[in-house]
Amino acid sequence: MTPDPLLLDLKLLRLLDQLHTSRSVTRAAEALGQSQPTVSIWLARLRRQLGDPLFVRTADGMLPTPRADALIGTVREVLAGLQQLSQTQAAFDPATAQRRFRICMTDASHITLLPRLLSHVRALAPGVALEAAQIDGNLAAALQAGEADLAVGFLPWLDAGFYQQKLYGQDWVCLVNGRHPRIDSARWSLDAYQAEAHIGISSGTGYQLLDSAVAAQRVSRQVRLELPGFLGLSAILQTTDLIATLPRHIGETLARAAGLQVLACPLAIPGFAVKQYWHARYHHDSANRWLRSLFADLFLQSPLPAG
Repeated sequence: MTPDPLLLDLKLLRLLDQLHTSRSVTRAAEALGQSQPTVSIWLARLRRQLGDPLFVRTADGMLPTPRADALIGTVREVLAGLQQLSQTQAAFDPATAQRRFRICMTDASHITLLPRLLSHVRALAPGVALEAAQIDGNLAAALQAGEADLAVGFLPWLDAGFYQQKLYGQDWVCLVNGRHPRIDSARWSLDAYQAEAHIGISSGTGYQLLDSAVAAQRVSRQVRLELPGFLGLSAILQTTDLIATLPRHIGETLARAAGLQVLACPLAIPGFAVKQYWHARYHHDSANRWLRSLFADLFLQSPLPAG
């Protein structure tokens, strides 16, 4: 009758391994921390279960039978696998790590978050590389498969199977030339907003909120230039009298860099939360946890550096 492999408990597998290595019941007992009579009882049980002597006493010690030789490779693979399962995951050491993180984010985050993030990564983890990837229809699948480590932005469709952490809230501002011929904060109103020409920017999921607000409030917005993102926006605003309506974080960042004027948005547009998202499969992964903690340390409720 074929023996039931489920009857081979872990201590018997370890005994077979130790006997095959030491060729001695005494040395096997010492390695296992058991008495010699106990190990002899285990060996007798192992022989009954496998229907083979397994080890034969000779002048050269307990020599394995062909059956034991045939089993030992599989037994050691099983023991190695069990040891790996029982080991605590090694902590991620940023100072010595050599790996790449792929972060899905909008082009606004390339300008507002990425420089500060990269500066800290270079200081804390010189062997770590970052890859900024697009947010697209494959985002959920990429996070689940581990093809992307993290997503950052306003991504309300990521729900089941994903963790999320709010980093900061966003409202809306208007950005104009610092020397605009007709606009200043004292004369800024919804009427002035509707009288001027605008730049439309389609980047980022938040722009659905802007478009919906314009439609719901029947605001006349004369869009004279459509851009897919923020590349070139500062230069265009510096050399024209156009207006851009955009989230505060990217607006204030561009204004500081290019000497542009930030105005309160006269149109009521719902705010939104910028969050970091990760898949439940990687919630306890030490490298992913380090990356998430870095984002939280840098940007939690404080997206802009002081000063």
